[in-house]
This record gives sequence, C-alpha cells and structure tokens, in this order.
Amino acid sequence: MKPTDVLITIPTYNEVDNVEKIIVDLFSYYPGITILIIDDTSPDGTYKIVKELQKSISNVHLLLKTGKEGLGRAYVDAFKWAIEQNKFKRVITMDCDFSHEPSQVMDLLNESDENQVVVGSRYINKRVRIVNWPLKRLILSKLAAWYSRIWTSVPVSDPTGGFNCYDVEFLRKLDLDSIRSNGYCFQVEMKFLLWKLKAKVKEVPITFVEREQGKSKMSRKIVWEAILKIPLLRLKSLFK
Repeated sequence: MKPTDVLITIPTYNEVDNVEKIIVDLFSYYPGITILIIDDTSPDGTYKIVKELQKSISNVHLLLKTGKEGLGRAYVDAFKWAIEQNKFKRVITMDCDFSHEPSQVMDLLNESDENQVVVGSRYINKRVRIVNWPLKRLILSKLAAWYSRIWTSVPVSDPTGGFNCYDVEFLRKLDLDSIRSNGYCFQVEMKFLLWKLKAKVKEVPITFVEREQGKSKMSRKIVWEAILKIPLLRLKSLFK
C-alpha cells in the first residue's frame, strides 16, 4: 500500500490543543499520506489552526461543517469525500486526542491487503490495553462491546473502537446517507453493515491512552443511543 493511497480522517470539535500536534506527528511517520480534518466549526478555533497549516502542507484538507452534527455525520461526510476523490484505496479513522497512537496506523494498513475492515482492538486476546481510564468507564466500555456482539454477531472483541481501516471499494457499496448514528453506535453500525456485505474483518492489538489535553466527548446521550439503536441494526437486517 503506497502512502498516496491512504486517507486519514480525523473529526474534531474543540481540539485546539491537539490538532496541530496530531497532524505534524502523523506526517513525521507517513510523509506521503493525506489527512482530512472534519470540524464542526469549533468555538475554540480548531479549524483556524488547520487552515493555517494548509498554507504550508498541501496534503492537509478541511471539511468545515456549519454546526455540531456529531461523530457519525463527520465520518459519513469524510467517506463521501474519499470516494469522490477517486484516488484512495484505504480510509483510516482515528481520534485527534492521541488516544490512538499515530505510529500504529501502519499496524492497521499491514493487514488491509487481505481484509476490508481492520479494527484497532483494545481487548483482543483477552487483554485490556487501556491507559489511564477510571474503572467505571472501563466497565461501561466492556459492557458496550459485549452488548454489541450479542446483537450484531460481528466477530470482533472491540466493536465500539474508533481506530479502524476501511477498504474504499467496500465503502462505495454502502448507502452512507442511511447511517444516522453517532458515537459508540456509529462504530458498531459501520462494522456490522460491512460484515453483512461479506467484508473480511481483522483485529489488531492497539494501546488506547486517555487524552491529556481537552475534554472527552463521551456523554449519556451517546450511551443511550447505543443501547436503543444497536438492537435495531439487527432487526432491520432481518427484514431486508
């Protein structure tokens, strides 16, 4: 896989402390890749930093949204953008806050020749690879993973994880406009829909590190969305 075939997509909202660092760090590992930042017009001016970087780095692109639409909508728009460019073979999804280590992007890409979905897993091989999470959040995450697997049957141990690699040709097969979920639920829905399309799914171990700068976007709304919508994914698939 050539670096020019890869698009790294990063949704942002109030990530002024992290966005320049993550872009610079990614390019230090992968000089030829393309980075797409999808920003919901952050009040802290995250998108302004990206615009400034674009003056000196040609492979940085910005999708500026008109309001806060959420993680799922940001990624859907990023996937559409990747398809429209008609030059990328793989799309990487990752967070801006360094919870996903830039050096581990290659671990996902190395498995992408034979697998259409590569999942960066925090829980593979019955090990937990999470740093600086409180016990309550870890339990919630493990329960969400168990709940998702029960309803969807997707054979991965970390279906809610956000560090993933997708084959663009399989993204073309999806009705992206029908995907309305966010947060945990969006990550589960993407893996479920592609698995139903017979995509080969592979997990690779990653270490997830809790953010040091900025605030987490986790909320009760995201948790309840997952609880209510994940069963609907399976039920809808049964009636199609």
